[in-house]
Amino acid sequence: MLRSLHAAIFAISLLASAEGDAAEKADLPNGEGSHAKSAADLIKRQEPLRLVVENYMKSTPENTRYVVNLTTQRLVMLVGGEICIDSPISSGKRSAPTPTGTFTVLEKVRNLESATYGSFMDKRERTVRSGVSMRIDVAPAGTHFIATPIPFYCRLTEAGIGIHGGLLPGYPAAHGSIRVPDDVARFLYQKMSVGTKVEIRAE
Repeated sequence: MLRSLHAAIFAISLLASAEGDAAEKADLPNGEGSHAKSAADLIKRQEPLRLVVENYMKSTPENTRYVVNLTTQRLVMLVGGEICIDSPISSGKRSAPTPTGTFTVLEKVRNLESATYGSFMDKRERTVRSGVSMRIDVAPAGTHFIATPIPFYCRLTEAGIGIHGGLLPGYPAAHGSIRVPDDVARFLYQKMSVGTKVEIRAE
């Protein structure tokens, strides 16, 4: 009974936080000037998170399946054939696309940090430059590198592509992986198991 109560409370809080405020911190696409729409405006183009609490309550790792649509930028979690979660995503950008096909969850890591991507911070921990790559960017004098957190990471490929929490600016902006809102990532992490199948479609 207590577990069911906690599940219901979480489901309600997840629905309440669907819009979130993380998008306001996201970067604009490369090449867009000051006249461009803000990330907060862009995210509004996507339909908000849909959560069916009744299906959430009966979902288990065994009776759920997952479908990602790169064209519509959505992830759907299905219980039996009925929608449990229909969430916006941010998939891989053009220079680092998300692969299509059917994949298996290979590994789960609750709190991961990127070995490549992050931000340059000054001595007061203020962001000097975000979205940097340690492979190609050089830290300005007086700054240090802080890795991007990757919460509730479910790895799908040997190359490291997976599903995890992160910023959703309203367009494909990830480095091949699939970002979902942090609360959604937490729920998926709880329900996915190593071996869970995830279908990624281009349309």
